[in-house]
Amino acid sequence: MDSCEIAIVGSGFAGSLLARVLRVLGYDVALFERGAHPRFAIGESSTPLANLSLERLGFRYGLPDCHHMATHGRWLARYPEVRRGLKRGFTFYRHHPGESFANRGLQSERLLVAASPSDDLSDTHWLRADVDHHFVREAVASGVDYRDHADLTNVDVGFDGIRLRGERNGIPFSLRANFIVDASGPGGFLASQLAIPSGLGKTETRAALLFSHFDDVGLIADAVPGLPRGPYVDDWAAVHHVIDEGWMYSLRFDHGTTSAGFLLSPRGMGTLETRDGETLWRALLARYPTIAALFGDARALMPMAFRPLIQHRLTRAAGARWALMPHAFAFVDPLFSTGIAWSLRAVERLGGLFEVAKRSAGMPDATALARYESLLAAEADQIDRLVAGAYESMAHFELFTAQAMLYFAAVSYAEVSQRIIRDDAVAWKGFLGVGDTVLDALPSESLRRLRAITRGEADTGSVDARREFSEWIAQAISPRNVAGLADGERNNLYPADFDILLAQHALLGLTRDELVAALPGLRGTSGAAQGVMHGENSSCLAFP
Repeated sequence: MDSCEIAIVGSGFAGSLLARVLRVLGYDVALFERGAHPRFAIGESSTPLANLSLERLGFRYGLPDCHHMATHGRWLARYPEVRRGLKRGFTFYRHHPGESFANRGLQSERLLVAASPSDDLSDTHWLRADVDHHFVREAVASGVDYRDHADLTNVDVGFDGIRLRGERNGIPFSLRANFIVDASGPGGFLASQLAIPSGLGKTETRAALLFSHFDDVGLIADAVPGLPRGPYVDDWAAVHHVIDEGWMYSLRFDHGTTSAGFLLSPRGMGTLETRDGETLWRALLARYPTIAALFGDARALMPMAFRPLIQHRLTRAAGARWALMPHAFAFVDPLFSTGIAWSLRAVERLGGLFEVAKRSAGMPDATALARYESLLAAEADQIDRLVAGAYESMAHFELFTAQAMLYFAAVSYAEVSQRIIRDDAVAWKGFLGVGDTVLDALPSESLRRLRAITRGEADTGSVDARREFSEWIAQAISPRNVAGLADGERNNLYPADFDILLAQHALLGLTRDELVAALPGLRGTSGAAQGVMHGENSSCLAFP
């Protein structure tokens, strides 16, 4: 019987990267993949926090590709063959059935929030087929035992170890391991093998997904000419089209392909008479003329795929000798692009646990795994409440823009503070404000207030009710608002503004001079990344 120290199930970017980190730490790692690369995967939009995790992983474990792929400019210079898209920020439009998007100048139902100061330092969309393939190749090069076409059929988790059984290319195999990580995804291997109960019933968000990849998608500048200049070109971003039935994402890759899909609420699905993907797609385009103008001549590169429910949630995320990556534990919704950042944070945490364990028993102890599980559960709840509130707020664009400020306040504060204030335990800081004395309770309170306005029936509420909600959001985020958000004078156009950041220095516990001195650490400079280097496996790395 084969043996290894750690078995990882699923070779998406998170599984492959974790396998590689563990190999760097000296573990004997086997990585199992049911299919083979390259292969399609959904979940393609990175964020500043995702790239910050990539940089930390790169410098801590000596993985230069992680550093280079943390900005669009470095990625393009170093790995032009790995396809990606320029993502300067988050773009939102509100559409109404039967009406073209109305260009009302600065009063348009349009929100642009920049996530970077320039194209070179920007975030990226990941063409997952290429990116996952890249990371699995790097894992193999590091010495990971990669086995594709492996169909795992059984696991025994015992006091003295793990026993895996399965078939590869039709040939049975068995393998002993000391620990197993499931990085596969919803309904994954360990969920069924360990009979982990579902926790979906206690969550709030529900949506169906209709998606594909397209060529020849139009530009918003052509469909709606004359919109006021924003902090970046509208289309080079994670573009969100908010509609009565839910919302649509549109992620444009550099080589011309666009990933797009509709997320449809139960109420929205109730207005549609079909569940056939192609028919559903055409029905939605027929309702929204501007979206039809963008996609009407587009060519789908694969058949329209429809999933009636995309949310999932388990009641356990870790136990003796096993752990789940976030996507195997829970998934809420692609709104606000939380997936990649959350998964990379988990790679950091599990890497850290095994780094500590290597000095003693070799495997994380029960206390460490309980901490991992507890934080993952709290973060899944936080994402769920934030996104559920966003769906409620889609009733009226004023409510939606206010609700979105919660997300942008949490992530902008986290990014700035993590880049300029050294904290060896930064990977264990809660995602989206979990554990923060100001931010932790806000998504829950916001959801309660929104439901009081909409009555859970998409009511738009009164002018006074919407204004009061917006004012409450602005006041609630003010102790963490380092980006000048929720400012009516900005007309929903938010650049990356260093003057505002400097003016808000006290929110970070710094004097203005201290913050000025720390500014070179922002947005992916080598100084920032070297600031988080620590631990036995770190050295004075300076990637060329």
